[in-house]
Amino acid sequence: MITFRQVIEASQILEKYLKPTPLVYSRGLSRELGCDVWVKLENLNPTHSFKVRGGIYYMYKMFEEVKRTGVITASMGNHAQSIAYAGSLFGVDVHVVVPSWVSDVKKESLQQLGAHVITYGNFFDEAALYAEALAREKGYRYIHAINETMLYPGVATMHLEVLRELPGVDVVFNPIGGGSGAIGACIVYKTVDPSIRVIGVQAEGAPAFYESLKQGRIVSRDKVETRAEGLAVAKAYEVPFSILRGRIDDVVLVSDGEMERAIRKLYRHVRQIAEHAGAAATAAAYKMSSNIAGKKVVLMLTGGNIDEAQIARILSEK
Repeated sequence: MITFRQVIEASQILEKYLKPTPLVYSRGLSRELGCDVWVKLENLNPTHSFKVRGGIYYMYKMFEEVKRTGVITASMGNHAQSIAYAGSLFGVDVHVVVPSWVSDVKKESLQQLGAHVITYGNFFDEAALYAEALAREKGYRYIHAINETMLYPGVATMHLEVLRELPGVDVVFNPIGGGSGAIGACIVYKTVDPSIRVIGVQAEGAPAFYESLKQGRIVSRDKVETRAEGLAVAKAYEVPFSILRGRIDDVVLVSDGEMERAIRKLYRHVRQIAEHAGAAATAAAYKMSSNIAGKKVVLMLTGGNIDEAQIARILSEK
């Protein structure tokens, strides 16, 4: 369990390396959803994702060790970019294992940041096992994209920024892949005011965390079926599950089609590009509009790493 004090410390560290991302009010989304809607533009971070916050904080805190050993991690893309970006800032050697279907735009971004990219497996969990094996063989420091708690305080700073700008927030929607963003939300909002509702969002084709909460135990799936790369996790992990269970208010499932509709909504009303996972919060808000009427609602646009062909297809559809 991380503490609110750690989030404050992380905020002071990250202000040396990152600017706060905008929290923008959307009249269009507010009108359609029947509430006051703000969108947190984490897609405007240097790696176009919220995860860069965790990578920088981790590298800062662990610098003496990782400078000596180098690091390896596995990721669907955005976590990998956060570690690669942080490695470039601090001069740390970074190796990344990604599943075979991760988009070229994310692989190219990793290489531009100086990371050594290894492709292995069909989904995150297979890539992670291979990265662990390489860490043992080569002596790298392994950074687990989900269970590594040293990432959480940095990630949580995005929610601290929300509170500083909008202390009267009532409801926050945050996607759940591994769970670090939702953990940050629960730590920050529930510490300040337990009545602030935190709603997690998962893909219908990768609902392991949703099912785990409903069943009260860790659930794994044989495969995932979603175009949302950042949500394509086949099981719930012990550390996020133990932290979020009993703290998060609800988890909603959204389809790929609903996320693509939300991508179009975000472009139309906020003029921002979102990847599928980045639009999941907006998709969930449309699904739960009757439950948030009249509230002050924040939608976390967590990432914008989507290739040109996909965004062109999605925006051209109705």
